[in-house]
Amino acid sequence: MKLASKILCLAVASAALVLAGCTKKPTRPDPSQTALGLTPGGGSINSSVTDGNLGGVPPELSSRGEGFDANNQNRSALEAQTVYFDFDSSAIKASEREKLKAAKDYLDKNPGYKLLLEGHCDWRGTAEYNLSLGDRRANATKRYLQSIGVSPDKMDTLSKGSLEAARNADAGTMQKDRRVALVVVNPAGAPVPAAAAAPLPAPAPL
Repeated sequence: MKLASKILCLAVASAALVLAGCTKKPTRPDPSQTALGLTPGGGSINSSVTDGNLGGVPPELSSRGEGFDANNQNRSALEAQTVYFDFDSSAIKASEREKLKAAKDYLDKNPGYKLLLEGHCDWRGTAEYNLSLGDRRANATKRYLQSIGVSPDKMDTLSKGSLEAARNADAGTMQKDRRVALVVVNPAGAPVPAAAAAPLPAPAPL
């Protein structure tokens, strides 16, 4: 009987230990010791986020500069210096030369920028002819800028012909369509391949 009583007592004690182990809750770690930290949404997961470099993206991608679009082009900076032409002409008129001098001054003050010279025509004429005329206008503008001291490697040309011209337009609209637009380009703002962006490290398990 004594042996049986001892065995029964041992069995009861073992069961009590098992039950106590099952009901014991794990201790939750201190939030300050986790990868996510105390900030909402895991703001401290990476120091680059709190430093303003979102997602480890290189600083040059965070801002291309005011007025620049996704293609690193600024169409408003020299919009007032748009060069206009007479019908079927690529000659730079005397009235337009001061605009190009102002464009040169802009480049002198912003040596990291370049110019894209976009040649345009009004709607009259064939598409092929207008593309050629737009090219002549853009290159005439480039030659004049070069003659007043702008380096040729600071300029590129592009003809859009009559692609953006209003069809059957009035005289005033056609006059505005015969132009070379001076588009400011920021080469330093060119996006890098996505693979070059550093990925966020995986958070440590809680």
